[in-house]
Amino acid sequence: MMNDVTELVIFVEEKSAQVMLVEGLLPKLIPSHIQIRCIPFEGKQDLEKRVGLKLRAWLNPSAVFVILRDKDGADCMLVKSRLKEICNAAGKPNVLIRIACHELESWYLGDLQAVETGLAIKGIAKNQSNHKYRTPDILSNAQEELKKLTKNQYQKVGGSRLIGPHLSLTDNTSHSFQVFVEGIRKILS
Repeated sequence: MMNDVTELVIFVEEKSAQVMLVEGLLPKLIPSHIQIRCIPFEGKQDLEKRVGLKLRAWLNPSAVFVILRDKDGADCMLVKSRLKEICNAAGKPNVLIRIACHELESWYLGDLQAVETGLAIKGIAKNQSNHKYRTPDILSNAQEELKKLTKNQYQKVGGSRLIGPHLSLTDNTSHSFQVFVEGIRKILS
């Protein structure tokens, strides 16, 4: 399929996810001949309300689609099911749907070396062996935890821009991060 794909379109619920993906993670993961488009919405409700329209209107037949949404305390299976229904109704049943558990910041907590390097704060990576950072997807308050850990130096968009390029594709302890990376690899292979 990779030879047929010319465009990867990712729908995200906010600007910070767009910045992290486009300026950091995806260039390490996506071959240069595939155009990356990342469409941010104004929160999860806006994404769910308008993503079907965007999918229906997309004209490139060799585009593949991904939706990335935070779990935010919701039932993961219900969120995926609801998004799958939207995709099916839009005539795009093969959209890859991935849920960041609980928040995008869980992915950053899963790679504290990336946080330390990106934000230039010495000593953060040594905390990776702490249980909550070995399994960051269990934290329902990842953004608050990241702010505490960085003594409020982390800001959503700016922090995502700085941390994203340093995220390891293989050493991140966030399970939802690894599932996202594997999902991207799978739809392009």
